[in-house]
Amino acid sequence: MLGPNLLAIRFDPVALRVAGRSATVWPGVGAGGADVSKRNLVRKAQFCWGWDWGPVLPTVGIWRPVELLRQRMALIDALQFRTLGLNPDGSADIRIDAEIEAFAGVPLPTLDIEVADPGGGILLSQSCILGCRGDREVAELNARIADAQLWWTADLGEQPLYRVTARLRNGAGEVDRKELRVGIRTIELDTSPDPDEPGSDFFRFLLNGRPIFAKGACWIPAHSLVGVLTRNHYRPLIEAGVRGGMNMLRVWGGGIYEHDDFYDLCDEQGLLVWQDFMFACSPYPENYPDLVDSIAAEAAYQVRRLRHHPSLALWCGNNENQFIQDFVNEAVGTKLPLEGALFYDRIIPDAVAKHDPAVPYRPGSPFGGPHANSMKSGDLHNWTVWHGLPPVPDDKSTGAVDRSPEGVAYQRYAEDMGRFISEFGIQASPVMETLRRAVPADQLGLKSPAMENRIKDTPKNKVDAMLVSVTGLPSTMEDYVDFTQITQAEGLKFGIEHFRRRKPHCSGTLIWQLNDCWPGVSWSLLDFYGFAKAGYHYVRRAYSPLMASFKPLADGSVELWITNDLARNASGGLIVKLLDMRGATVWRDEVPYAVPDNGSQPVWRGNAACIAALPNHVLTVRAVDDAFPANRHFFAAIKDLDRSRGAQPECAIERVGASELRVTLKAPAYLFFVHLLVPSETVRVSDNYFDMAPDETRLVTICDPDRSLRAEDIVIRSC
Repeated sequence: MLGPNLLAIRFDPVALRVAGRSATVWPGVGAGGADVSKRNLVRKAQFCWGWDWGPVLPTVGIWRPVELLRQRMALIDALQFRTLGLNPDGSADIRIDAEIEAFAGVPLPTLDIEVADPGGGILLSQSCILGCRGDREVAELNARIADAQLWWTADLGEQPLYRVTARLRNGAGEVDRKELRVGIRTIELDTSPDPDEPGSDFFRFLLNGRPIFAKGACWIPAHSLVGVLTRNHYRPLIEAGVRGGMNMLRVWGGGIYEHDDFYDLCDEQGLLVWQDFMFACSPYPENYPDLVDSIAAEAAYQVRRLRHHPSLALWCGNNENQFIQDFVNEAVGTKLPLEGALFYDRIIPDAVAKHDPAVPYRPGSPFGGPHANSMKSGDLHNWTVWHGLPPVPDDKSTGAVDRSPEGVAYQRYAEDMGRFISEFGIQASPVMETLRRAVPADQLGLKSPAMENRIKDTPKNKVDAMLVSVTGLPSTMEDYVDFTQITQAEGLKFGIEHFRRRKPHCSGTLIWQLNDCWPGVSWSLLDFYGFAKAGYHYVRRAYSPLMASFKPLADGSVELWITNDLARNASGGLIVKLLDMRGATVWRDEVPYAVPDNGSQPVWRGNAACIAALPNHVLTVRAVDDAFPANRHFFAAIKDLDRSRGAQPECAIERVGASELRVTLKAPAYLFFVHLLVPSETVRVSDNYFDMAPDETRLVTICDPDRSLRAEDIVIRSC
């Protein structure tokens, strides 16, 4: 109507939105600590009702930009770019689709499509003929790009981004425009039978036809108040993931479809994205038509919004719903249907098939095999370690929940013969600086109310079952920080090394979790402020493209394996030593190695007599040319090692510039868990949380792009 108009937006209190409705709740399932009875009836971020790592903070309001556009003639409703295939001559076949909404009674405008290469050069400029498809006008353009610059993950190559521009013109004037940044790449999911492990299937991603081992982590919202997130929140976390050797992030189904900046940065930085739809740890009702319609619209919108990103590797229906249903069915002794299957089996896959057929889809995570968490097929969530859940070798779980120290020990990762481990992790405290910011000074102690409020998993002392056999139990807050971080770091190192040695039978590890939504105690590698835990640095070394790892065998001997994720054969020399932690070298062995592209194999073996598995011995390996990070193997638990406790490295600090320091460390004896602490979350350390051999000298660079550094701000410790 003519004259002033009022646009009103009404927000319902969540309690009123779900009043009078009921939902199924799984018997005896805590569902990550969240209140299932509220959250599965309304399409809000599920984690905001609380989880075992985050607080209850349900928000209401506009949390993304809103604009009101006036358009008189037509608009570009959707624009899609796909790589159809890669050719032997280096060219790529592409397809661009556009959907136009033209208003009734208005002559159709002209649609021009332009493709520019990463340097800005125009490769293609063409006017398209519009045709009718349903209630939309559409245009399709197929083309071949010569000398295509392929998009790769950061560990395999570059991330060239092309620009696709679509313009609607009416004569000389522009009616509407839409622009995408895209990458030329193909992505496939190979689930074919594994001939070397009969009865099992592969679960591996093929990027541009190359099988890759996915190295990464699960991503949760980076803030409990999701509306505040900006590119400045995302960038340091994503860049830290790349520096940590990662090539994939899994956007977990209890959070949000992230802001555009998140996916743009993954495109730029070379991180693949496993994208869950936002369903997690709950049966979702199918008997409310408005909810079903809302979910159908949600799925179509998000697929159309995100499908152009070259980082997008997988669409996944939900987190753990089939998994929990299978465990519930085992407990009750019957085969109950999964409430919500309508969404994962029909509505969502239909949206993916219609709007993004080039990217694979899975109904859930984990999913595959006769049991959703089977080691034989699909992906797997390993919560034997930490939660004590029974493993599933094939079609059913083996036994009951076992939360004893033996039942949750990280050495149980070695039992896991899964195809792709898309969740596994160990809880650890953040650094003391984060606790000082989040917990009042008079409450900064073990078991204080404020400290226990920062632990959302229950019981609050669940970590003790892991600590008791690794480090022993803490008596101070400093011990608690160190002991939990040591256990997390050693456990993740052990698991990753085992899984990577199994390639190609295992083809991926996604750690639970990369980041935090608030300053609490959780499974994260990077805490809420961005401080890296010890586990981040252990994982960074374990995710090195070329990795050396020791594998203890049942007869007391030890194998040394080289795992090669490089896009080439790897060969060179390495040095294996058996050290006495007091200072002596027991023996030294120099060994050549040669491992094929994408291979993993043993290159050395020491028998039990040669090894002399004593608590004062440590087996070490390093590359002659530093081609891979040095590694070591202990013969006793950390708490039982016969070493010089309390010894600290000699230290010299040199100022390189206002924001950079060079630290030279020398070890008087074998030093465990040497680390440098700086009270700034923007600091980058070239290496941290490492061991040092007797008389070893190590150079560590510390830089902070946001503030000047002082030598007196650095604390250097070993454990």
